[in-house]
Amino acid sequence: MRTVRFHRNGEPADVLRLETAPVPAPGAGRIRVAVHACGLAPADWALCRGLFPGALPRGIGCDVSGIVEAVGAGVTDVAVGDRVFGTADFAGQPSAGAADRAVLDHWFAVPEGLDLTRAAALPMALSTASWHLARLGLTEDSTILINGAGTTVGYAAVQIALVRGARVIATAGETYAEQLRELGATVVGYGDGLAERVRALGVGQVDLAFDTAPPGGALPELVEIVGGAPKRVLTCSDMAAAAGLGARDTFHEDPATRTDEERFGVFPEFARLAAEGRFTVPVAGTFPLAEWRKALEISLTRHARGKLLLLPADGAE
Repeated sequence: MRTVRFHRNGEPADVLRLETAPVPAPGAGRIRVAVHACGLAPADWALCRGLFPGALPRGIGCDVSGIVEAVGAGVTDVAVGDRVFGTADFAGQPSAGAADRAVLDHWFAVPEGLDLTRAAALPMALSTASWHLARLGLTEDSTILINGAGTTVGYAAVQIALVRGARVIATAGETYAEQLRELGATVVGYGDGLAERVRALGVGQVDLAFDTAPPGGALPELVEIVGGAPKRVLTCSDMAAAAGLGARDTFHEDPATRTDEERFGVFPEFARLAAEGRFTVPVAGTFPLAEWRKALEISLTRHARGKLLLLPADGAE
């Protein structure tokens, strides 16, 4: 099968190769799918550079949708031929989702009404957003500011918070501002002066802030917006700034309590909402597997404005 993977750490454009590899076998508690679509993310490039080091070679592409081809020992909730979406076993296999076949470590049924391409855009954004909102302690009484609501994680977080009944203030540019307003969020521009713009809204106390935007100096103002309480600010992007301010960040949340329920428990609910047209992760572009470098180049600009998906079935040999 074809797969995009790396044999040494380094810059993604230098170390990644499209090559041929054996079709993987699913071990116990795993399944193998014929990949319909695979989502790419900045996390893939961080893996290339050495984040979470492990055995090499290693693949990219965590978000996957496809048709079940084989099931490992102990798997009873799916059968060959089922449509599923989920996460590739990138740590336990020498290839991942950017391939003709992939082994999944978590999977969920794709409900009727949700196509496989849109399903592949869901896993990482949905998992990341729901986990961070749970860590912040979001409730239906919360007012939360989501910084970087035009990112895939931010866009998902806005929708999850609204579904949970929270009041949402979202920072975003013009690309998604109108869509976010239609969802029910109050939208403000990002950048310097954010705290003043939020005060001008007259919304009262902002309880929580979730930062999903690329690092850009917003964290001090987010701390100000939540009343000077840095522990009510959680970032998944600006780890360096968080340390200096006393704000919370992804990597310093207690890993011992990162349960599968927090990370994946909402998947069936939001897959159903996606099938009903009530939840989405924007897709910026789709590419045949052979054009993975084009997707990489767009992603590295940090201005993809949505999920980038590889479609291995397009042009498969």
